Amino acid sequence: MVEIGEIRPGKEIGRKRTKKFTWLACPDCGKERWVELNKGQPASRRCRSCQGKSPEHKERMRAIMADPERRNVLSQIMQTRIGDKNPAWKGGRVSAGGGYIQIWLSPDDFFYPMANKQGYVLEHRLVVAKALGRCLRIWEVVHHKGIRYKGIKNRSDNLEDNLQLNSDVRHNQLTILETKIDRQSKLIEKLREEIKQFRESLKNGER
Repeated sequence: MVEIGEIRPGKEIGRKRTKKFTWLACPDCGKERWVELNKGQPASRRCRSCQGKSPEHKERMRAIMADPERRNVLSQIMQTRIGDKNPAWKGGRVSAGGGYIQIWLSPDDFFYPMANKQGYVLEHRLVVAKALGRCLRIWEVVHHKGIRYKGIKNRSDNLEDNLQLNSDVRHNQLTILETKIDRQSKLIEKLREEIKQFRESLKNGER
């Protein structure tokens, strides 16, 4: 079970692989979630729902709304940056690095709680969540079985039959086992090549 204050690298929880995250509880509503660390400090202590209700946020919004020019700028930004209204929109399916794929979800989507601050969720997690009919929990890990690409861990193959839901411990065990199998396969290929060369040398010696 994850404890408050626990820190993990993003790659372990399906988030940005180059970032670290800490498990925090919102000081207002108590909701627990992973929060990105910036220079060792949480990017935000409040959850998304409570951020808009904080006194600081309300004060900033009052100041913006009281100024017509700033209010118009805010309105234009909101209209051009969300989803398919963004100038850089490419269909909502983008690379997340490391072979993974991300899908953009609108705030009113049932699975939106799984998304990051930018509204993106890893595609393989979304596929399994839809198959189960519920959002995945933070500690649930989706494993790529790699059934269509022998010897290749293809993280963009997100068809349902290539995905398996596991706990963190189970996922780590599978990863270790697959690594061992991969090493053994390479060793077998190496030994086969050596045997082949040895047989050829014997034939050449007999002649």
